[in-house]
Amino acid sequence: MLIKPEEFLQIIEYENRMRAYSTPDKIFRYFATVKVTSLGGTETYMTPDDFLRAITPGMKQPDEYENRIRHYSTPDKVFRYFATLQLTNNDIHEVLMTPDDFLRSMTPGIKQPDGLGLDQYKKYDPKNIHEKLELALDENSIFYKLGSAGLITFSDYIFLLTVLSTSRRHFEIAFRMFDFNGDGDVDSDEFGKVATLIRQQTSIGNRHRDHANTGNTFKGVNSALTTYFFGPNMKQKLTIEKFLDFQEQLQREILSLEFERRNPDENGKITEVDFTELLLAYAGYSDKKKAKMLKRVKKTFKENPKGINKEEYLKFFHFLNNINDVDTALTFYNIAGASIDQATLKHVAKTVAHVDLSDHVIQVVYTIFDENMDGQLSNREFVAVMKNRVLRGLEKPKDTGFVKLVQSLIKCAKNSYFIQFDK
Repeated sequence: MLIKPEEFLQIIEYENRMRAYSTPDKIFRYFATVKVTSLGGTETYMTPDDFLRAITPGMKQPDEYENRIRHYSTPDKVFRYFATLQLTNNDIHEVLMTPDDFLRSMTPGIKQPDGLGLDQYKKYDPKNIHEKLELALDENSIFYKLGSAGLITFSDYIFLLTVLSTSRRHFEIAFRMFDFNGDGDVDSDEFGKVATLIRQQTSIGNRHRDHANTGNTFKGVNSALTTYFFGPNMKQKLTIEKFLDFQEQLQREILSLEFERRNPDENGKITEVDFTELLLAYAGYSDKKKAKMLKRVKKTFKENPKGINKEEYLKFFHFLNNINDVDTALTFYNIAGASIDQATLKHVAKTVAHVDLSDHVIQVVYTIFDENMDGQLSNREFVAVMKNRVLRGLEKPKDTGFVKLVQSLIKCAKNSYFIQFDK
């Protein structure tokens, strides 16, 4: 694929700034091109050519520009790159994402439409927005709760990324820390503190810096969402159950958008290869290893493809939302010396996640991860890849910063308590 001259210059300038101003860790991760995955985890290495590129200004990295934007850039730059719309109303110029843009900003390998990129947008008149935009959203879509006719502002973008990259358990703990009367609810001020503290502990929050010159400053949770959570007069309280329902609906809609991107057939099914590509999107495997897995799946189901429907797909990802508990259960099986065959995984899904996985989906999963085809699953590699998949590469698949989060919550809760007591 040919790169336009202006895009080439943008890449060169970006990489030169990376060399000049970034930490050695970030420079290494950006310019290294070799990843080796084993049972012990994934190691990153540089070739001699990578090392030379890392220290030589103007020497362009191989064409992974958009994936590197997703992985290494600030949220402000990611938003400006993948957003496609600019509202122009009198003197107001506001950049907005469609839900499709939002998904593309998180998904490796999905190319930005031609002619659109960093600070390049389609203009639109908000008065005619329903005529001009085809968002393909259900009328009850979570995106309509954002208030901008299903579109996403920069503040929405930061909030939604925080929701997607934070586990249910972390939100449950945060809500409890601010629940002074024990009823499990928080008011709007308390929720603002919860959202701020959670965001500060995520890599999204750590990477974000307000940019007044681009207009991309985080302004908090928007008014339409706070009205949805707390009522028109802001007097209602938000329960953890309602918030987790919001999180689950957001995850479900993103998954549905991903599924529809694969152009299901007339029976509403995607192929086994499509399912595999979706599952491995954030695995961090080398192209060679991923191609080997895809070839194995293609060969296995060439003669008798059954496809996977949306319900099966959503059920599997509901199972993955419980991946930490699944990890514990599979570890117990290993300690007991039991093999992790297909029947075992099906039982764990039913027991731990309360979901019935279809035999066909389990067969596809085993075809992907069972390299020697002995009918057994390497649970360490499977779990590591699935944790990355659940978090969409937004966070490392471990409780990094969790102790810091709890300490921050305790400190903030104590301060709030003493302020209330002094009153």
